[in-house]
Amino acid sequence: MSTKWALRKFVAPEVLFGEGAIDLAGRYARNLGGKKVLLVTDPGVNASGWANRVTDSLRHSDLPYVIFDAVTENPKSAEVRAGARLYETAGCNLIVAVGGGSPMDCAKAIGIVASHDRDIEEFEGVDMVEYPIPPLICVPTTAGSSADVSQFAIIADTNRRTKMAIVSKAVVPDAALIDPQTLTTLTPYQVACTGMDALTHAIEAYVSTAHSPITDLHALEAIRLITANLPGAVESPSSLDYQGAMMLASLEAGLAFSNAILGAVHAMAHSMGGYLDLPHGECNAILLTGVVAFNYAACPERYDRIAETMGLDLSGLTASARAELLVEKIASLREQVGILPTVGRLGVKKNDIPRLAEFAMQDACMATNPAAMNKREIEMIYEAVL
Repeated sequence: MSTKWALRKFVAPEVLFGEGAIDLAGRYARNLGGKKVLLVTDPGVNASGWANRVTDSLRHSDLPYVIFDAVTENPKSAEVRAGARLYETAGCNLIVAVGGGSPMDCAKAIGIVASHDRDIEEFEGVDMVEYPIPPLICVPTTAGSSADVSQFAIIADTNRRTKMAIVSKAVVPDAALIDPQTLTTLTPYQVACTGMDALTHAIEAYVSTAHSPITDLHALEAIRLITANLPGAVESPSSLDYQGAMMLASLEAGLAFSNAILGAVHAMAHSMGGYLDLPHGECNAILLTGVVAFNYAACPERYDRIAETMGLDLSGLTASARAELLVEKIASLREQVGILPTVGRLGVKKNDIPRLAEFAMQDACMATNPAAMNKREIEMIYEAVL
């Protein structure tokens, strides 16, 4: 059987993209049968005013709601339990998430707990969710996580001090209301970290062992858009031209990785972020070059296509020179947007590395990395960025 046309599935929510999408949350909630809404957000999004735009829309549609905003960066299992309790006691039947990856992932996990009445820790892995979750609408306010279109939910297990990857069609939102205006209140560093997260999504999806012709289209377009627009978006966070392009890139990258899955960068970032409660996009940005260098020999033609999409001329170069040029391009972009290339400053210590590598090997994302990795090889990538 030809591997070119190997059987693949592709899942996606209904997507509404453009200025003003945020103001249609109430209409979408009403159309999905909402009677009372749990609005999941975080204090930062609340302060920016975007949560208020959604509650205004809910009121306009005569929909009562309760707000759960006790969500932290890298949402914790305890936060999921608290949100699920509020969902039940308030008599909600629909969830709207407003924010970056943390509120959206927390909302997905709340839906899982609400529909199963079991602890979220029981759903780690692929296809472990048995029943549909309540209707879910996501309104992203960053251009990085792509949780608004993905079948992933990432939750920190505070007992084990690691992140759980929950992968299931059940957590694909019913609707994603993607409004570029929401990016204009981000800081330049938030734009940089979330943009590098989206780039990592796209690159890992393109080289994933589960990629398909459909995911390839989305991944390459995301890489092109990010390369062309991330520096400008960081320099001019209030520019709708740049932020619109980055929001589109995040959408494209999300559709790619949700269906092709990811790789070692995310497995290692999940381990590091869960252990030390670190920013996910920043972890990805730092780890990406080391993993690309390691993986290159496993699928050089795919990495070469990525390099060309990023504007590099590879003609006449040896394989090692092509790999080095791509790594340098990614490192240059990371430096241009102001992300430093080390994890030691974030609190990672040398004696943490064996544990981080062990948990990375157990992460669901490692299964689709194009090159097999042993524990020592993972440790060496961590050590190189210490």
